[in-house]
Amino acid sequence: MFTAQNKARFAVSAVAVGALVALAGCATTDPTGPSEPAEGTGETIVIGSFAFPESEILAEMYAIALEEAGFDVETALNLGPRQATIPALEDGSIDLMPEYNGNLLFFYDTENEARSTEEVDAALAEIVPDGFQVLDSSPAQDKDAYVVTRAKADEFGLVEIGDLSALEPFALGANPQFGELGYGIPGLASVYGVTDVEFVPIEDFGGPDTVRALVDDAVQVADIYTTSPAITAEDLVVLEDPLNLIAAQNVLPLLNSAVYSDELAAVLNEISAALSTEDLIALRDRVEGDENVQASVAARDWLEEKGLI
Repeated sequence: MFTAQNKARFAVSAVAVGALVALAGCATTDPTGPSEPAEGTGETIVIGSFAFPESEILAEMYAIALEEAGFDVETALNLGPRQATIPALEDGSIDLMPEYNGNLLFFYDTENEARSTEEVDAALAEIVPDGFQVLDSSPAQDKDAYVVTRAKADEFGLVEIGDLSALEPFALGANPQFGELGYGIPGLASVYGVTDVEFVPIEDFGGPDTVRALVDDAVQVADIYTTSPAITAEDLVVLEDPLNLIAAQNVLPLLNSAVYSDELAAVLNEISAALSTEDLIALRDRVEGDENVQASVAARDWLEEKGLI
């Protein structure tokens, strides 16, 4: 199963990855960093990303932290969807990249029923092909969420998805596929027993039109991704999902096993442990919002703030 987020973000056709890597690769050098490689493999590690800002930020985090630890690093950003990144990892065009545990699991097994972070991590460890390796997953998640305004949450006592029964009947705004997806309207009914819902298709996959419809009360509930800067900017409430209707989408590094070392894993696992969903919201806001900083700047600032470099 692919989430609607996949369909929005990864609708890019597969590309000639080798050419993209050659064009996109650029050294993330820091003149104040160490001049000699420390614990790396002695070869340059190429870090890739999907073609959206959050993935770029994460890739830059990995690159900067590894370079500060003494590894030789290059980045190859904006490579496209998994149909491009997985072959690039297989053939060594890139060596590692940030991934999402749920979507990666469902890429290999569309029928897998794992939902919680623990279940997804365990299933993923078993299914990742030989030659690939995943490291620790982060508490940070970027996934679909049922979202309401603060006013609605306070008025109706909305904390969890199941509490939406107190709001019935209501209008729910989401991407057009949401009406048929297992974690969408059908799952809302079968898992949480919430059935009196008017579905309002909105084409921008949790973007500004969806947010505006929610804030203006054209819809009372919306599918918005958990790292959207609008959650903070509009003081929106993400409803808890105790029954795991929506599968976990924790950030984690995926790498070609050929570049694995204990030192590399330690650097990346420290990043995963320190990163939160709230951090991703703030980082995306810096890059995509009015400040409009480069992904590398936001990544370095965060690493310094957390004491990781």
